[in-house]
Amino acid sequence: MMEPSLRRPLKNATLRQLATFHTLARLGSVTRTAEEMSLTQPAVSLQLGALEDSAGVPLLARGARGVRLTEAGLLLADYAARILALCREAGEAMAAQQGILAGTLRLGAVTTAEHLLPSLLLEFVQLHPQVQVSLSMGNRAEVVGQLAAQEVDLVVMGRPPAELETVASAFARHPMAFVASPHHRLMRAAAVSLEDVRSANLLVRERGSGTRSTVEQIFKAADLDLVFGIELASNEAVKQMCGAGFGVAFLSLHACALEMQTGLLALVPMPGYPVLRNWQVIRLAARPVPAAASSFERFLVEHGQAHIDRRFGTGSLSPGAAAVAGAD
Repeated sequence: MMEPSLRRPLKNATLRQLATFHTLARLGSVTRTAEEMSLTQPAVSLQLGALEDSAGVPLLARGARGVRLTEAGLLLADYAARILALCREAGEAMAAQQGILAGTLRLGAVTTAEHLLPSLLLEFVQLHPQVQVSLSMGNRAEVVGQLAAQEVDLVVMGRPPAELETVASAFARHPMAFVASPHHRLMRAAAVSLEDVRSANLLVRERGSGTRSTVEQIFKAADLDLVFGIELASNEAVKQMCGAGFGVAFLSLHACALEMQTGLLALVPMPGYPVLRNWQVIRLAARPVPAAASSFERFLVEHGQAHIDRRFGTGSLSPGAAAVAGAD
């Protein structure tokens, strides 16, 4: 007697349905999914219903607070992300075979790089006008999470994340130093120590920030406890408070170049500063990146330092600056 044929889940699933489901899994809302995909909410519900029928099991649990993924939905969400990424990469590879660099450059970056990246991206896109850019900014912890979840293909930051297997390429020097208002009392000293800074109401970023991590490392290396006055959630807030005279801050000189040029901030006179870190472009070791990301990675390594020198100049890098490799 012939056995009945086994049902094949997802046999009739379409890429459109998977894309809709992937967007919902990421956003957690039918309304936001419809807005992002330029669809009506009934059209989104229709796509999701058809995918559930094809899967043969519920993918979503609907409740008063919206929708959440079932266990089967969580399983499919992972596969959907990989399927859509492969489809996108296949299209980009086919374009590259025809000599066309196209697709979307999915880039994550720490907020300290927000003054650095726009002009670099503009120069790159002018060379490759068919490349679209998706840029996501956040603190170090947020950007590492995006890379781990494969929401971005590359990230720009300092020290590579120890918790992930990555390939990191340094592409430019990154000067960092303690800064303050030119009218701050420390500016009248011939030489300022870390103990002086610690007692001058040190302004720091929130936990999870690379700048916060770096200043913690500096105090730890000097065998000093970090004592700070105010914790702030952005570089802009730190710069404004610092410029107003509230205290001293440890900042990227790229992030505060304009404030230093206009006299709002100045370098605190400390021997061995600025310290030089490296800007690095980082990708997951186990995952090949699309052609657009690979090209931008190569562009940064080959042209990043020269571009930054043109953009910011090299005057902020004093001859006595301490070079520290591999730190944030």
